[in-house]
Amino acid sequence: MTRKIALGMAMGSILTLLAGCGDDPGTRAVTGGLIGAGAGAGIAAATGGRPATGALIGGGVGAVGGAVTTP
Repeated sequence: MTRKIALGMAMGSILTLLAGCGDDPGTRAVTGGLIGAGAGAGIAAATGGRPATGALIGGGVGAVGGAVTTP
């Protein structure tokens, strides 16, 4: 369980660093989707849920969030 949490946090940190790489809505949507998918999978795995479902939900929310925000 601790290993899953640590892996999720490491992935989230790496993806967060990539989030700053976007000036247009398309790029922000992709990076937001990747960050959301990683976070959703990590949270689902840590709480005993299905990581794939968490990744889909988190990815969708992250992509929409990235697309509608401005730099």
